[in-house]
This record gives sequence, structure tokens and C-alpha cells, in this order.
Amino acid sequence: MKTIGVDVGGTFTDLVYCDLATGALAIHKVPTTPHDPAEGVLTGIRELCADNGVDPAEIAHVFHGTTTATNAVLEDKGARAGFITNEGFRDIVHIGRHQRVEHYSIMQQLPWQSRPLVKRRFRKTVAGRLVPPTGAELVPLDEEAVRRAALELKEEGVESIAICFLFSYLNPAHELRAAEIVRQVLPDVFVTTSSFVSPQFREFERFTTAALAAAIGPKVDRYIAHLDAALRDSGIGGDLRIMASNGGVATPKMVTEKPTLTLLSGLAAGVLGGAWIGEQVGRDHLITFDIGGTSADIGLVVDGRLAETDSRSTSIAGFPLLMPMLDIHTIGAGGGSIAHVDRGGAFRVGPQSAGAAPGPAAYGRGGGLPTVTDANLVLGRLDPHDFLGGGMKLDVEAARAVIGRLAGELDLPLNEAAEGVLTIINSNMANAIRSRTVQKGIDPRGFALVAFGGAGPLHGAEVAAMLGIPEVIVPPYPGINSAMGLLTTDLKYDVIRTQFQHSGAVDLARLNADLDAMEAGLAAQFEADRIPTEEVSFARVGDLRYVGQGYELKVPLPAGEISESDLEEVWASFHRAHKAEYGHAFEKSGIEIVNVRVSGIGHIAKIPALRAPAGGSLAEARLRTGTCLFRVAGELRSFETPVYQRSLLPPGEPFQGPCIILQKDSTTVVPPHATAEVHPSGSIIMTLGDAQ
Repeated sequence: MKTIGVDVGGTFTDLVYCDLATGALAIHKVPTTPHDPAEGVLTGIRELCADNGVDPAEIAHVFHGTTTATNAVLEDKGARAGFITNEGFRDIVHIGRHQRVEHYSIMQQLPWQSRPLVKRRFRKTVAGRLVPPTGAELVPLDEEAVRRAALELKEEGVESIAICFLFSYLNPAHELRAAEIVRQVLPDVFVTTSSFVSPQFREFERFTTAALAAAIGPKVDRYIAHLDAALRDSGIGGDLRIMASNGGVATPKMVTEKPTLTLLSGLAAGVLGGAWIGEQVGRDHLITFDIGGTSADIGLVVDGRLAETDSRSTSIAGFPLLMPMLDIHTIGAGGGSIAHVDRGGAFRVGPQSAGAAPGPAAYGRGGGLPTVTDANLVLGRLDPHDFLGGGMKLDVEAARAVIGRLAGELDLPLNEAAEGVLTIINSNMANAIRSRTVQKGIDPRGFALVAFGGAGPLHGAEVAAMLGIPEVIVPPYPGINSAMGLLTTDLKYDVIRTQFQHSGAVDLARLNADLDAMEAGLAAQFEADRIPTEEVSFARVGDLRYVGQGYELKVPLPAGEISESDLEEVWASFHRAHKAEYGHAFEKSGIEIVNVRVSGIGHIAKIPALRAPAGGSLAEARLRTGTCLFRVAGELRSFETPVYQRSLLPPGEPFQGPCIILQKDSTTVVPPHATAEVHPSGSIIMTLGDAQ
């Protein structure tokens, strides 16, 4: 089976081809085409196939990570969306929970108020009410009011509509009927319901999740349909699979129905790729560190398990989100990040980026602002003649000119200004890692840093040194590791049902019936996706809390029929989880099962384990010696630095820093006081010595 993974970044589109039968592998990078990301995807696939003599018709699957949904939310470029809800609850998505996002700021802006997903004039109300605990009908749905609301929204030219009623997670009947009426009136408009997108309690978060789906739905639908059609027109008959935020992949149909699945599509694959690399070198405590041209993405792997967000912290661009997502933190820090002096005279780097066009000054495409890439080039850490394996030449004089202007503003020597750019950007990234580790009671010194992305291996060692992390792992193909991560995952779908059952009176018949029904629904979905039954597995989780608490912890639930004795173990697991999270447990307090979740996994063929090239010797791998600058003991010093070709490095033979390692998709910097060695799997493992 021949597959291709495609990850679209802010600057480059990364591609990897793998023949899963033979293990044959090839990589490729092309510039991202922001006006139409599909154009860059197709160009890259055509070039990759042509360069490796592969017939596009032989490609069985194309796995794709997309930032279409993410960018639509971050840039506030969603669709003109409408909203239909219960009378008296028009402003739920505006009022929120009266919680201050920043407790001590008097200048903060709440995103759901400053940039609403649905403008107030497009929010309509209708009569109808369901009530707990079973979702019984108290007030019938006013179907004529729904029809009038749809006609009014039609006049306003909305592209999508979210239908959100109270307690629809208990009984979706009113939402389903309203959606049916709206589709009759507006057959060409994207229509979704909160009970379909996220059937769980917390109406503000559920309604906001549905509003997010409405905001991004039309754009995601158009993009996926366009890409799928373009792939087929190019002779690629294989199935398109889209990376989802939960760490699995989904079909185009599922993604167009539930576009919120893709809100972290472009980021999740990197964490998967980092975890896969860690597994191959025998490490199960990892910080994944993905630096591209525009952003740095940070994920966590503990005991080999990918960290997931909880209901307290799941959000996108400040909007709360009730969807299963990997815990990924993103900051505006990448190779294209612009260095500048702000209005207060402070030296800053990012979050603004030069992007793919015009890009850094070193690209020679008209960029006139100093960037991180320019600083690395000035300090000798990038080879101007071997960027992208020689496929792109860098303009040293242009880089020196823009860094020189910055140095003039700062009244610093040229090299000090360039090194200052790197120190600031590295500090920003180290602080981002602290926010996911130290601030959550996790000591990063017990982890290895997996550095990838085009710029990750350039900065990984210095960021790790700032945090006391002893080891840095650089994957065999760091620049396209996210694309490779796409080839390590499975088809994965999640379903959830709210329970609200107390530990003293659990209705086991209801609990087991709900879990069985959820698994049956997922099994039917996998059957529709042509996944054999024997390749399907399920994982159950409960959202539990002590009675009276406001938020839950996730605790695994056993497979099969749950008995009273099974519940006792579930309660014990919750006490342990609570103690691990908060430092204490209340073992005499009652426990509440708030939600139950089932993840269905359709196992598919994956990329095989990698092996290092046979290599030669360090002498053969050494291309030349250049001059690089590093700060050691507070002093910026010049070092005669060997430059190695990565493909010729011998596995198992340690070598000392400083040195520069070149390959097509990235450049690795091994600083002074560090030792590096090629692992049998092909990854480079750097061991850091004294602090830089």
C-alpha cells in the first residue's frame, strides 16, 4: 500500500511518501500557497510522485493536516452565521459565565463579546422547552417560529445556521425537527445542531462549540470538497483522510459534518510524530517541540500517552470548546518571526511573522524586516548554499542588512543583535513549555525534548538548556515530521453522553445500555468507512468529580458489562487521579459520573519503523568547517564549527559540539558542551552538558 502524508504549514507544505509494503520513503517540501492551500498540496504531490517514479493512481491514501479551520477562527474570517435558540436565551453566547479570563486585567477583551461568532442580529429565538432529568417536553416547539426565523436569516444572507436548545443533550428531538425545517427553507446553507456537535451539558460551551462549527463549516466544506475533487482530477484515486484534533484521522464526510474536528488538525500530527519518534528510541516522557515558519507548537507525552485537554482548558482563540483534543500549546514564534523595537523601546521577537510571502529577507523575495531566520544566517548557523538541500539559496547580505538596521535601533553590534533575536525567541518558547509543565506541577527535567519542524533542530538544544532538559531528540526527517505523524495514526471517532449518576445510586442498566449503544453507533460508522470489524477497538472513559465540584477528571472505564465490583475500582481510580492532579483525595465523599465517552479506533496500516542509513565515518560526513557564534558563560564567542552531512553520519559514534548538521528538510545545531549520536532508528540524540 502506497500512502502520502501532507502537512500544510504557514510557510511550507511538507510531504512524505511511503510504500508500507517495502518501507520505501521519500520526502518533499514546497512553498505553501495561502490563497489556495490545495494548490500547494497538489503541486507537492505531483512533484513527489514524479521525483520518485510513482504513479499517482497507485496512491491508496492521502493523509492531510489542514489549518483551514484554525486560521478561520484565529483570523476572525468565519462564515456569516445564524443562530436559533430558546426564547429568553438569545444572549447565552454573549454573556458566558461571568468569568474573567484574566483576573487582574482592566483592559481585557472577551472573545465571545469582542469578536462574536454570530452577530446578535443573526440570533433568533423560538418557543419550545425540554426539561431535565429525561428531556421531557414542557413546551412544544413552535415550528412556525422556526420557519419565520429561517426566512429572516435567509434575507440576511447567512451561510450557516447553528440550532442550540436547552437540554438537547438529553433529548435532541426539538433540535432535529428545527434543523429539518431550516433545511427545507435554506437547502444550500450549512446547518448544524449542538446535540450533534457535542451532546453534553454546559450550555454556554455547547452553544459556542456549535457556533464555531457554523462559523467554519462552509469554509471547511468548500476546501475539503475542492481538494478531494482536485486529487481525483490529478489521477489520485485513493481515499483522502483528514487529521482530527483528537489524534486520529477522519473521512471527508465526517469532517464536513463536524468541522470542529479539524480545529487542531494541522498541529495534532506533529505531536503524534514526536511520540512515534520517542517510542523508537525508548523514551516515553517527551515534550514535542515543533517550530515552523510562523509558530511553535508544544505537546506533552507522559508514560507514552498523549496529553489531552480537559473541559476547563479546551479552547481555540479564546472560545471554549467541548471537543476531544490533544493538549497542544501554540505561540507566535518561528523562523519567520519578526524582530522589532516596540513603542516602549523594548526589544521583541514575534508574534508577527513574515510568513511564506515575502518571507525573511534572506529568502530574496522582497522581505525587508529582520527575522529569526536572518539572525541564524548572520550567526553562521544556516548554510546559505545548502538550504532545503540546495534547493533554495539564502541571501547573506540581505540578512545582514536587516539585522544591521535592527542593531542600529538597539545601539548594539551586529552579532549581538542577531544573538539577541535568538535569545528572546528561545526564551519565549521556553516560557511556553513552562506553562505546560512547571505551572502544572510537572518537572521538565525528567523529559526529553523532541525538536522538529524546519526550525526546531536549530533552537532545540538552547531551549532545552534554559529548562534544564538533559536530552534533545532530532527525528530523521525533522522538517517533515508532522507529515510523517499523519502516517502513524488510525481512524478515530469519539462519542459522549451525559449521565449525572451518583456513586450511591448508579443505574447500571442505563449506564451499560448507553455504553453499548455508543459502541454500536461507532461500529456502524466504521462499517460505512469500510473498516473490517476485527480492526476496530473501543476505549471507554468517564468524566467524574466529587459531588459539588465544578469540573471533572477523566477515568478509564472497563470494557464489557460494568458490574458493582467494577464500579468500586472506578471510584478508586478516581481518588488516585484526583490525588495526582490536586495533591489530595476525599475518599469519603460521593462521586458523580457526569459524562461517559467512547473512542472508536479503526486500525489502519502505518509507516514502518525507520532505520539509520549505514553511514560512513565522521571524516566522510564532514563537509567543511565554518565560523559560528555561540554565547558561552555570558560571552558571545566565535567557534570553528564542523559542518556534517547527516546522511553520512555513522550510527552509534558520539561526536562533540559545536557542529552543524545539514539535511534537505532542516538544519540541526549542536552547541558547545553538547554531545550527539545517531541512534539506530536514525534519530539524533543530543546530550547537553554545562549550561550555555
